[in-house]
Amino acid sequence: MKSLKDCYKLHNGVCIPCIGFGTWKISDGDVCVSAVKTALSVGYRHIDTAVAYGNEESVGLAIRQSGIPREELFITSKLWNNAHGYKETMEAFEQSMERLRLDYLDLYLIHWPNPIKYRNCWQDANAGTWKAFEELYKAGRIRSIGVSNFRIHHIDELMQTAAVVPMVNQIRLCPGDTQDELVEYCRKRNILLEAYSPLGSGLIFDSPEMKAFAEKYNKSISQICIRWSLQMGFLPLPKSANSERIKENSEVFDFELSQEDVKAIAGLKGVCGYSSDPDKIPF
Repeated sequence: MKSLKDCYKLHNGVCIPCIGFGTWKISDGDVCVSAVKTALSVGYRHIDTAVAYGNEESVGLAIRQSGIPREELFITSKLWNNAHGYKETMEAFEQSMERLRLDYLDLYLIHWPNPIKYRNCWQDANAGTWKAFEELYKAGRIRSIGVSNFRIHHIDELMQTAAVVPMVNQIRLCPGDTQDELVEYCRKRNILLEAYSPLGSGLIFDSPEMKAFAEKYNKSISQICIRWSLQMGFLPLPKSANSERIKENSEVFDFELSQEDVKAIAGLKGVCGYSSDPDKIPF
């Protein structure tokens, strides 16, 4: 991969740019519009948002103001935890489309598999949601459909009634938190792994090992993390509202980590903490 526009191919043939620009915790309004426009100006063509982020309107505005043809962009949003089930999903999807002011989405994800609202009936709720996803996909309203934060048992349960295998599972993947069993499971089913929080947390910047890797390659710790994610075969979703960091995070195609260093970074267990248990989230 040599640029932000290089792609992974999903199992339905849709191409998805190899790095996405994440918008979690970027406030709706001018800050978000500016950040997304900056990302697009430095070459990003893949923008990731969600109902829960509260910034779909700003993402949509930035897209329109960028002047970039819609067909050159890949836009993802996610269904929130209060709207699982067939009818609720259909309504939530239309609301997202109104906020984004788009005719179609490139990727739509179930954000969490087992929200507290559906804790006693999550299997049926997900089945109804996926039925809606499949109908929207077949109607051309969504080019690809997937899940987020799903563990093996969640996907197994979904496939009891699903006709379409998820194209993507967006999960937390970062140095030391590699979810190996889940990753292997998804790869066997041609489910692409998207890595949210690829920089882990602020803790990564205090890691002496990561500081040493940054010095070795003459790159920032963020760049090392993003490059590592790509070499692991993940699709990283770095997020920043700082224009200099947005640009820096895109400059990861002029170097390559050795396989020994890729393995060493993967082995930094706990350096970024660990993923939340999706069956115990309190929201």
